[in-house]
Amino acid sequence: MKLKYRLLTAIIATGAVILVSPYINLNTNIVGIQPTIAQTIASSDAWRKVYQQLPKFPRENKYVSKKTRKVSENQTLARRLIRYHVYVKGRAPNTRLDWKLTLADYLGANEIMYESSYPGSKTLTKNPIDGDRAAIKALNRSGRNTLIQVLVNIFNQK
Repeated sequence: MKLKYRLLTAIIATGAVILVSPYINLNTNIVGIQPTIAQTIASSDAWRKVYQQLPKFPRENKYVSKKTRKVSENQTLARRLIRYHVYVKGRAPNTRLDWKLTLADYLGANEIMYESSYPGSKTLTKNPIDGDRAAIKALNRSGRNTLIQVLVNIFNQK
């Protein structure tokens, strides 16, 4: 029993020394594999590519900007979907599973979507969350799968 206790103490002490050592950079990639850069395309431009590849995907861009008091044509469902996925939820834009989780949020089957943190809630006169959720719910399974594949392809471009 004493040996296990000493071993555990040694492991904890070694870990503490590593954590406070100024010579060890924990951001260094120990394995030698370069981290993936998920945003090979800027998420601010990705929404345009969604509409190029899926021209019938709902735009939901009828909302009025608080700043200009005009309809904000660039505030589309695809743009808000990407912003919600990447910036609100912090999910990887290049993985299929993460996009499925995001669409499950929109369908009310995963995490709760909060109106106050939804993209456009602070910049548009009316929060677009309800209209966006309805538009995603209106897609059939095939449509959702196509959308997910398009998004994954966009963010996996080299």
